[in-house]
Amino acid sequence: MIEIRNADLERDLPVVRDLWLEYLGWGNDEMEARHGFRLPVHETVEHDVANIGKFEPPHGRILLAFDEGAAVGIACMQCIGPTVAEVKRMYVRPSSRRGGLGRALLERIIDAAVAAGYRSIRLDSPDFMGAAHALYRSSGFVDTGPYAESEIPDAYKKHWVFMEKVL
Repeated sequence: MIEIRNADLERDLPVVRDLWLEYLGWGNDEMEARHGFRLPVHETVEHDVANIGKFEPPHGRILLAFDEGAAVGIACMQCIGPTVAEVKRMYVRPSSRRGGLGRALLERIIDAAVAAGYRSIRLDSPDFMGAAHALYRSSGFVDTGPYAESEIPDAYKKHWVFMEKVL
């Protein structure tokens, strides 16, 4: 049975860190294989851990998904403008994909953005994540150009897809 809940950072921070490292490591392996570059995974995770408050309510969120007590997914949200949220670090472990968990996490993040009063929600994701892009589009996201608040360096933005959903 899958359980999705808000992260309790006192007990869940190691799980959050592990999922972020796994997600960014996997993404970097793909980027290197496809495009020949890597981004700083450990530094990015440590920066996010040091600034974890940006993902906490009322303006942010970290959702964790568990299957029989084992962490299998994560989705995060942060504020990037007075009325704009951003989906970050959404990841479902490969063994738990294709069962609707990604959609459930995304729906919960969108609900959290609406509850927090945001008017839109954005995201960026590597160009090779076709299944994720299909999920986002089926949930009302549309392609946009790069946005200033994205953490992706300008030199690499051509390898990313940028999307937004009006709430």
